[in-house]
Amino acid sequence: MKELRNRVAAVTGAASGIGRALAVNLAQQGCHLAISDINEEGLKETAAMIGDHNVRVTTHRVDVADRDQVRRFSEETVKEHGGVHLLINNAGVAVTETLEDVRYEDFEWLMGINLWGVVYGCKEFLPYLKLQNEAHIVNISSVNGILTNPNNGPYCTAKFAVRGFTETLAQELAGSKVKVSCVYPGGIKTSIASNARFFKASDSSLSRDEAVAIFDHVMAKTTADKAARIIISGIKKDKHRIMVGPDAYVLDWLKRLFPVGFQRLAGRKEAPSWMKKKAGVGQ
Repeated sequence: MKELRNRVAAVTGAASGIGRALAVNLAQQGCHLAISDINEEGLKETAAMIGDHNVRVTTHRVDVADRDQVRRFSEETVKEHGGVHLLINNAGVAVTETLEDVRYEDFEWLMGINLWGVVYGCKEFLPYLKLQNEAHIVNISSVNGILTNPNNGPYCTAKFAVRGFTETLAQELAGSKVKVSCVYPGGIKTSIASNARFFKASDSSLSRDEAVAIFDHVMAKTTADKAARIIISGIKKDKHRIMVGPDAYVLDWLKRLFPVGFQRLAGRKEAPSWMKKKAGVGQ
């Protein structure tokens, strides 16, 4: 999709983080927006941050785990904007717990948003996207769709599934007017860690606040704004695979080069002392 001006983009999870940054950056390029989230106040804040770029912005309260709500979102988008050219399935949540102990309810909650939200979004918007001369679907996976780590099993499961779903969809739509991208962010400075349903970190010595501090101060390398600009650049280049952040490239490379050894290293349960020191944990 070479030109974004006067296109219509539907973005989920737009009340904060990457979704909010995508909305703001797309508006700056003249893209009209239908932004959705379950957090209505956050959506209002995002709309206010967009400011005056001579674009139309509509807000939609949507639980992406609810198929009917996603269908209504697609219908409202087309009704209010006259069509849709770009879909970004961005909404995501996290659960920190072992696969043995995670409650079914928490696992299902995460899968409903992180996986089924992507499936519903693609299936409900695709008929409208195919009406355009040029259209694009963007699904947000993660480096955790490439490698795993302990006590992050539900998230990894969903992100691996998003990767498989998106790559298959790209194969099926090859040669059509609808391009498909899968995005693999590394550590991004958002509230996903602090908003996670936290039970226990892989390092049992860490409290919730300490685990979040390590993520925020050590692992989150890229701002949401930078992530959004990388994703938009990838959209304009019709890239099938969009890596976000230097850590994403490094981790992907290490996983490819040392598929067994690096997986074992990533499975370490105790946070290294240098990480704790940098995050001010245990001092």
